[in-house]
Amino acid sequence: MYITVSPGPQAFGLTTLCYQLSWVSSLQMQIMGLLSLHHLPVQATLSSLKMLDVGKWPIFSLCSEEELQLIRQACVFGSAGNEVLYTTVNDEIFVLGTNCSGCLGLGDVQSTIEPRRLDSLNGKKIACLSYGSGPHIVLATTEGEVFTWGHNAYSQLGNGTTNHGLVPCHISTNLSNKQVTEVACGSYHSLVLTSDGEVFAWGYNNSGQVGSGSTANQPIPRRVMGCLQNKVVVNIACGQMCSMAVVNTGEVYVWGYNGNGQLGLGSSGNQPTPCRIAALQGIRVQRVACGYAHTLVLTDEGQVYAWGANSYGQLGIGNKSNQSYPAPVFMEKDSSCCRQPSPCPTPDFPCAARCSRIIEIAACHSAHTSAAKTQGGHVYMWGQCRGQSVILPHLTHFSCTDDVFACFATPAVSWRLLSVEPDDHLTVAESLKREFDNPNTADLKFLVDGKYIYAHKVLLRIRCEHFRSSLEDNQDDIVEMSEFSYPVYRAFLEYLYTDSISLPPEEAVGLLDLATFYRENRLKKLCQQTIKQGICEENAIALLSAAVKYDAQDLEEFCFRFCINHLTVVTQTSGFAEMDHDLLKNFISKASRVGAFKN
Repeated sequence: MYITVSPGPQAFGLTTLCYQLSWVSSLQMQIMGLLSLHHLPVQATLSSLKMLDVGKWPIFSLCSEEELQLIRQACVFGSAGNEVLYTTVNDEIFVLGTNCSGCLGLGDVQSTIEPRRLDSLNGKKIACLSYGSGPHIVLATTEGEVFTWGHNAYSQLGNGTTNHGLVPCHISTNLSNKQVTEVACGSYHSLVLTSDGEVFAWGYNNSGQVGSGSTANQPIPRRVMGCLQNKVVVNIACGQMCSMAVVNTGEVYVWGYNGNGQLGLGSSGNQPTPCRIAALQGIRVQRVACGYAHTLVLTDEGQVYAWGANSYGQLGIGNKSNQSYPAPVFMEKDSSCCRQPSPCPTPDFPCAARCSRIIEIAACHSAHTSAAKTQGGHVYMWGQCRGQSVILPHLTHFSCTDDVFACFATPAVSWRLLSVEPDDHLTVAESLKREFDNPNTADLKFLVDGKYIYAHKVLLRIRCEHFRSSLEDNQDDIVEMSEFSYPVYRAFLEYLYTDSISLPPEEAVGLLDLATFYRENRLKKLCQQTIKQGICEENAIALLSAAVKYDAQDLEEFCFRFCINHLTVVTQTSGFAEMDHDLLKNFISKASRVGAFKN
């Protein structure tokens, strides 16, 4: 069945608003049905659905949007957060930044503001990565190999020299039969953890941070022995000049510099070999994280303990006093958590446990900032946050601890190798864009110039006042449109799905006509912007005439100024010769007022 719809202005006001409110709830069910075609959840509360936005780190502003979309792993490092290494979906490795001490691994010390591919690691997949203050880089591949490069004044590259490494060097001494699973860097020393639970260390050792029992620098990897000899290590971390290891029994062993109590031994004396933290007796630790001079641990019960330097409140215990013994850190329960729809509290898993149980801790040896994430998805931060001292955990709006370091740490670095998982989840806007002109889901067809354009009544009624009225109680599924051309009407319907127009400037005049009739003011502005892009001496008068006809004042002023600036050529065109009498009269009068005819 066919009906004919003619464009015309619609009434606006309080009556319209009340009408909108009366039918919008019924339309919710219809729009949910449309979205279900893509299996979209109406409300997603899982933070895992949110992709990590690497663009929060300032260094990524040097990358194009296309390059950012390809990133799958990234690490921002350097004394000012001015260097970055990232991998792409194609398993290529790129670097970018100031290249201090050759830390980009490109074979030179030249800075680059454009991403350059690190060909020397071609074919290698990164498992983990850490960086020092020089900076130097320690990288482990998925095959368990170790590569290092960058600053090497203290032998922190482990290649037996003190020459800076301008390209990645494979470190095999004492590691040739080992598979490295985790790496950690202090300011100028390095640790690696192997698959069989052994720890190897090298580099700067002025405070015993290599754990060799002396203070002599270590030029090549050396296994850390002593108390760790018969232990299976599951996690390692480095502060500026100290080292930490968690063993499979939940005990924590520490060594190195202890001037701020960061070893948690109850003293301030340095420790040249691994020593167990006795104060954590009976507490099973799962993870350790080190800041510049403070330490965090996470227990198997989701509790956080902190110790060490506290001049910025980085321990999160409510004061700025250093602590040489582990102190518990408490996250204030967020009142809004209990109102979230999922996951629902149960007798075995009450809301209080979900809100306060910590599942991740974060710190970085180059910063005095701390962060943690709860099982309920809440992210807290404390310590030095953009120059402020936050002495208690502060609830943020972030969905991951990485964002804390991107937005509040000094410098803006990443505390770990970032992983950007591909997200196939479509937003509501993306889903609606895909449904435009889709005959498989449409319930309405527009016949224009003998061609069909497929649409959805519910969306048209939500998006356009004209359709809200014309489609009310309308059961017809075909609408014949003769007032506008196919390209123009198709562009209009597409705009209702996408909020943008894709139409050449010469066709946009027709869309401007439609927007004026339908009183679509935003569309009218978009049309004017598009038309401006296509103006030239030959069509300037025609566009000026259209702007006057459709009361497009911004476009009218633009076209008039263009004509004045190109007056000699414009007045010789056929458009000027055929100009409407009244328009010509007004044009000459206005041009005279702005001095266009003065010698």
